[in-house]
Amino acid sequence: MATDNVEVDARLHGTEIAASVIDLIGNTPLVRLKRISEIHGITSTLAMKMETTNPGGSSKDRPALEMILAAERDGLLKPGGTIVEPTSGNTGVGLAIVAAQRGYQCVFVMTDKVAPEKVSLLRAYGAEVVVCPVAVAPDDPTSYYKVAERLTFELAAFRPNQYANPNNPLAHEKSTGPELWRQTAGRITHFVAGAGTCGTITGTARFLKQQNPAIKVIAADPDASVFSGGSGRPYLVEGVGEDFFPAAWSPELYDDVIAISDEESFLTARQVSRQEGILIGGSGGMAVAAAIKVAKHAGPNDIVVVLNPDSGRGYLSRLFDDDWMANYGFIRECDQCVGAVLDTRGDTPSLLYVNPTHTVREAISLMRANGISQLPVCKNTPPFAAAEVSGAVDELELMEAVYQDPSVMNTSVEKVMGPKLPTIGAGQKVSLAVDMLDRSAALLVLSGGRPLSVLTRTDLLTYFDVLARDAEGRHG
Repeated sequence: MATDNVEVDARLHGTEIAASVIDLIGNTPLVRLKRISEIHGITSTLAMKMETTNPGGSSKDRPALEMILAAERDGLLKPGGTIVEPTSGNTGVGLAIVAAQRGYQCVFVMTDKVAPEKVSLLRAYGAEVVVCPVAVAPDDPTSYYKVAERLTFELAAFRPNQYANPNNPLAHEKSTGPELWRQTAGRITHFVAGAGTCGTITGTARFLKQQNPAIKVIAADPDASVFSGGSGRPYLVEGVGEDFFPAAWSPELYDDVIAISDEESFLTARQVSRQEGILIGGSGGMAVAAAIKVAKHAGPNDIVVVLNPDSGRGYLSRLFDDDWMANYGFIRECDQCVGAVLDTRGDTPSLLYVNPTHTVREAISLMRANGISQLPVCKNTPPFAAAEVSGAVDELELMEAVYQDPSVMNTSVEKVMGPKLPTIGAGQKVSLAVDMLDRSAALLVLSGGRPLSVLTRTDLLTYFDVLARDAEGRHG
């Protein structure tokens, strides 16, 4: 990748010694996904752009360098200055690497959705990290956007603002696009990438469309993100999708936007890692899942390139942890699991809930009508994200509150609710549910990362009774 305004050491002329780690950014390889193509019956050429070989292990190294060099040229970043940026991790790493070479301090703001190893990684580069809640509106003072704004002002810092900085897409227009054109000998027919800040997909698309307007550009998007028509409600895939449209969003350059669920993203990432020997993260899994759909409809002479933004090493405690995956209901540990218990309940509604603004009277009425004693308190309307569950109400606790003060009946449940119910995956073992219900009156069952139902001791007793009757019938 071109590194304008970066010093060149003449002593290294003729050697293969890079002047600094910055000179290793870009020129990442392209590799065919042979086994994935065979598994999915793909006849076109499906290839992956391996951004993991950048020094910081992601595609974000490219715009990090471009944004800092531009800030230096424009006088926005002075020697010894401080950089503040909200990030899901990868941009922060890229900025930290360049900052280390250029002598700057870094403060990064992250949401509590990101894997803990990402926080540790940024701190390993010497950066300060501030963690904010994810389940708040962008204009909330505690959101990571607003916290970054405040810190920028307080520290008199430079904020690259990857969401609005034109040098973000420019970096990919100058490097990623030309690399793909060269690596495919100009034969690329489809380009698939996740959309977050939209810098990668927009910048690359600009170059490729200039070379050949017939090239199809497809954005992969979490199914709750606004890019594919969602509301921006919480989802678990990191670093892609949004709840607003960033400056680089350029739908005129995209031929399609494909929505991919958390479940498909994570399972695809695990499949690619195990079948191809390429460890990718959830956003990479999302992009590959979309690319598989595209490649299945492409012709045998087409070349479909999917950009893998980063490595799966940053997600070992999440999508590559079987316990984490099972708890969120993404994988099954057994055949006769928690989901089988729910199947014995007949016509009982899957998920009964109240919103935070519902009154205690409404909650009690719903409990009475359905013969239940616990309700989760969920923001918005179904389908819920796990992050939208804010608490729970219990009939015993409500009874005591109303006894002490009858006016509580007209109080909103958010003022009297208790903590969230413990969660268990629909595919986890019944024995785990038994153990957990020994300590809690109810559990919130998750499937595909979303709340599915509330599980109680009565549900387990009913399930065990069904099993006993079936056994009696077989031996009758």
